[in-house]
Amino acid sequence: MDVSDFDYELPEELIAQTPLKDRAASRLMVLNPNKDRIVHHTFSEIIDYLNPGDCLVLNDTKVLPARLIGHKEETGAKIELLLLKQTEGDSWECLAKPAKRVHQGARISFGDGMLEAECIKELDEGRRIVTFHYQGIFYEVLDALGKMPLPPYIKEQLDDPDLYQTVYAKHRGSAAAPTAGLHFTKALLAEIEKKGVHLVFITLHVGLGTFRPVKVDKIEEHTMHSEFYQMSAQAAEQLTKTRAEGKRIIACGTTVIRTLETITAKFNGTFEETSGWTDIFIYPGFRYRAIDAMITNFHLPKSTLIMLVSAFAGQDFILKAYREAVKERYRFFSFGDAMFIEEGINH
Repeated sequence: MDVSDFDYELPEELIAQTPLKDRAASRLMVLNPNKDRIVHHTFSEIIDYLNPGDCLVLNDTKVLPARLIGHKEETGAKIELLLLKQTEGDSWECLAKPAKRVHQGARISFGDGMLEAECIKELDEGRRIVTFHYQGIFYEVLDALGKMPLPPYIKEQLDDPDLYQTVYAKHRGSAAAPTAGLHFTKALLAEIEKKGVHLVFITLHVGLGTFRPVKVDKIEEHTMHSEFYQMSAQAAEQLTKTRAEGKRIIACGTTVIRTLETITAKFNGTFEETSGWTDIFIYPGFRYRAIDAMITNFHLPKSTLIMLVSAFAGQDFILKAYREAVKERYRFFSFGDAMFIEEGINH
């Protein structure tokens, strides 16, 4: 399967640069691939598509202020590190920029020495393993010195970094937000619960691998980076109960989808308390086992995420929906509008 099969024309002005003040005021495209139906709504109206007994699964990861700008101690050269994942203790896998200046043994200083990083291993694609040295609590130092790691297509800085967090963000560890969840307000979630929909939280710490461009021509040759996930016994129990009652499991975002599909593959179709690393790559031909419906944003052309959505709703139908979104001037990507896919083509 060719990567070019997942391309589409997107005018640059449709890439949302800032979030809406009212998160739930974004637009919502509701899709039903089996009925070849596309309907336009406001996101707050999603409640009309959720039924009592359904289970809405959300990713409660919290984005770290993971972008650090400092200077190489030996030369004074400006170096930027983006924290990707904690490997052990105070050692982290980071993306270094410019990576050619960061070799094993290099030391980088941030905030006049409040934080120091020592490169202990060089990896490919500009990645480095560094060990941090500091006084006090690491996350407090990071809060003081780090910046929000916004995607490269967003050119404007955020006045309020909390706008790039979901309202239910809890466990820190992500290099990017699970953006489908940015549309929910606390009030909307309360209304959804009041309707009898169960809210279940899982955690997947989003790495950059999800957003990395696919650099091969053939999809099957692409390798995903791994990301850490966790599911509690309580979450597994509620999902199992929902399935037994014949109600729907609705995933909010591709990170939730990848976590749930990883877990059901690991436990032969069931949900269990577990944690681990996943590098699952979902593209057309994949058979979904864990979810019945999904909420997702509009994704980059030729990205692994548009492939994942195409595997659920059908490639031709998704590209048709994207053309409709461009025509109707929807806002795209992280701060953009959302789609709700009511059911998959295998359902």
